[in-house]
Amino acid sequence: MHPEDISRGLQAGAERDVNGAFERFGHEGGPGQWNPTPWALGVGVATLVVGPPRPESRRMARGPMPTDFLDLDAFAMAAAVRARDVSPVEVVDWTFERIEALDPQVNAFTVTFPEEARAAAREAEQAAGPGAPPLHGIPISIKDHIWMKGAPATNGSLALRDFVAPEDCGVVDRVRAAGAIIVGKTNNPEFLYRSYTDNALFGTTRNPWALDRTAGGSSGGSGAAVAAGMAPISIGTDGGGSIRIPASFCGIVGHKPTFGIVPKAPGFRGWPSLSTDGPMTRSVRDAALVLAATAGMHAADPLSTYSREVDWLSDALSADGLHGLRVAYSEDFGTEPVDQEVRVAFRAAVDRFAATGCELEEAHPPRGHELQELWWKVMACESFASEGPLLAEHEAEMTEGTPDIIRSGERFSAADYLDAQDRRAELARSWADFFTSFDLLLAPTMQVTAFPTGLTAPDEVEGRPADPVFEDWVSMIYAANLTNQPSLSVPIGFSAEGLPIGMQIIARRFEDRLALRVGAAWEAISPWRQHWPGWLATGSPHHET
Repeated sequence: MHPEDISRGLQAGAERDVNGAFERFGHEGGPGQWNPTPWALGVGVATLVVGPPRPESRRMARGPMPTDFLDLDAFAMAAAVRARDVSPVEVVDWTFERIEALDPQVNAFTVTFPEEARAAAREAEQAAGPGAPPLHGIPISIKDHIWMKGAPATNGSLALRDFVAPEDCGVVDRVRAAGAIIVGKTNNPEFLYRSYTDNALFGTTRNPWALDRTAGGSSGGSGAAVAAGMAPISIGTDGGGSIRIPASFCGIVGHKPTFGIVPKAPGFRGWPSLSTDGPMTRSVRDAALVLAATAGMHAADPLSTYSREVDWLSDALSADGLHGLRVAYSEDFGTEPVDQEVRVAFRAAVDRFAATGCELEEAHPPRGHELQELWWKVMACESFASEGPLLAEHEAEMTEGTPDIIRSGERFSAADYLDAQDRRAELARSWADFFTSFDLLLAPTMQVTAFPTGLTAPDEVEGRPADPVFEDWVSMIYAANLTNQPSLSVPIGFSAEGLPIGMQIIARRFEDRLALRVGAAWEAISPWRQHWPGWLATGSPHHET
């Protein structure tokens, strides 16, 4: 089969294939179960661009294989696997070839599972077809912090160097049931406390766009893996921007779902009221695909919520414009420091965003000056409760600054914690009032671009010194964690040094579908998937050490 025939076949069949996959493999409730639910996902056309033909697959009945899968996002790849135009064995082999070639420079992975993944790919190849589940045969990675049965979950700490997860987290259970093939786990800083990724166990994760720059954190390994094309999907966590920070720094899509939509238990105790699991991908429709496969109540997570019978995907595939939507934009929340290059890129994105047909108005959300202090108080209380017991035995081997962060919660009482949660509720209510006038808020994801590895923070932001421990330079990212709202980070451009810049699209609680719809509309007028770091093509990385 000629590549053009593959493309035409996918364009004709993607709606039927993906829609059918979800109709047959929707799921409710307990772990490891895919039970029929009346999902009716209106799925748009998949566009597949393939490279030159290669020799016929060893197992698949159909024709030539692309030599390079970088042109396929997970959505197109899944449709191709179901159509038996692409072999999961070929995809997984190619994925490990990239990991072996690139990860020595990037250091995104803490552990890989080549034998298990290849065995799963062989099984997936035999089961491929229209009846396959929605992520069938798609390679993904999982953040180290997230529990995966039988795999290390170190939380980036020497204190937990030997810990092996006894069971799957709910989100891992869901992606397995959806047919995904887990190729490895990705790096994060100790206890997820940092907005860069470095630890004593696995070292520094580097940004594929500039190997002397940080990939961000705490899901930095996930962001770097996706940005380098070492897997089209990674599952990260976001308790204080930890999906969106590396998404912005690495030039990919990162979605922090509404709190509770995606199950995050069982797992570590840290940040139970702030953190949620979510997708990091190359395209908005891939993020929607993962959310459709993972969202909903799970028996293992009492904080999970929302029905499984929700069409998470069709809005991200809609060709409709955004006419009638009221969209606020704020480049600094009225009070926060933002680097000039980020401001310029954001203003340009807002100007271009008008082409989507929405109604744009500059408006600052309330109480922006309170975000950093309030988030840190909640986080400090929860961190001390979670990691404080480790200090007695392991403080000496913790990363510099980590004991200070843990102890910052020691002085607070239970009453202080509840007082902070009361203030948080007031903040969330004020933001809900703001969103009665607007459907969405656009803002820079990060107030800076990726800073050099070896540093714990930028020196300053717009002339203000940056705190290297308590991270006041990421204050705008905290809002969605405090209010439990969804926030989608999408690329909007590059700095003069070629470093990615991102924009966050914040919607009301439980309106993740709208955020994804708007993100897809932005992607349609400002596509980014064709952009890759130059050294990935030349194979000649250059970085400072």
